[in-house]
Amino acid sequence: MTDILVLHTGGTISMTANAAGDVAPSAENPLMGQTDQLGTDVNVTAEEIFNLPSPHMTPARMLELAQRIRRAEADGIDGVVVTHGTDTLEETAYFLDLTLDSTVPVVVTGAMRSSNEIGSDGLYNFITAIRTAASPESRNKGCLVVMNDEIHTARFVTKTHTTNVATFRTPTFGPIGLVTKDGARFFQELINQESCLIDAVVPNVFLLKAYAGMDSDLFDALPDNTNGLVIEALGAGNLPPATLPGLQRLIDRGVPIVLVSRCFNGVAEGFYDYEAAAWSSKRWASFFCQGLNGQKARIKLIVGLSDGKSGAELKKYVNNAIS
Repeated sequence: MTDILVLHTGGTISMTANAAGDVAPSAENPLMGQTDQLGTDVNVTAEEIFNLPSPHMTPARMLELAQRIRRAEADGIDGVVVTHGTDTLEETAYFLDLTLDSTVPVVVTGAMRSSNEIGSDGLYNFITAIRTAASPESRNKGCLVVMNDEIHTARFVTKTHTTNVATFRTPTFGPIGLVTKDGARFFQELINQESCLIDAVVPNVFLLKAYAGMDSDLFDALPDNTNGLVIEALGAGNLPPATLPGLQRLIDRGVPIVLVSRCFNGVAEGFYDYEAAAWSSKRWASFFCQGLNGQKARIKLIVGLSDGKSGAELKKYVNNAIS
């Protein structure tokens, strides 16, 4: 018998239409008790830890979720499934990936259509996530995201469409496995990473997106208690030159600044040598986070800072997308 803990956090997967036809949080989760398709060799215990639309999710809530999973593993659970709204699902999944040292499978899933809609994908994704979490092959693979029969790593998966059920994709690398009628099947292996077992989260870590003609105004508007900044820079990590004075003022205050690319594919790296180009970023004490998008890089910076990392140690941790 395989024991799986399901932690419901809210989101579309747990919503239904109200009397006016609007999709809203439901007093009774439509997935509760929906495990008949699993057979008798999987025992599911369900717990509604939150009931939040995913835009309401915060790093503090993510930490609460991670701590609950740690306790469950210590109590002998064989695997964990987290149901979650899709808007911030990738951020919560990556936070769990960074802050858990679990050997048991941890699988996050969601839905693009609520339970009342034609073609609702919630129950199907829920069952396939449980099957993945119950699979011995899913152990020691970090946090996984299972949607639409695909198994993705929390590190690289991202939401790519506002409404399509095939919204979750892994740019450049693709999924690492599939969920078949016989269970989870893996075709790639993700390089292991460092786990930071934090017990608090550092606040005021911000994310800004660069654009043509950007100046220093947004950087100067950041509060005095800013602890970190991630910039989705242009191309391979370049910025308009008018941003440099504001960036220098942040650096003078000791704020770590991380560059990623705003491009959907590829990594931020320095090879142009002109004012505010990525190559020259080392001159103004910023550093890259290679291979992650802006929202993931922000999560990694939060975790690194919350773990007490600073200086060269923080730079190494954030820069290395494979750890």
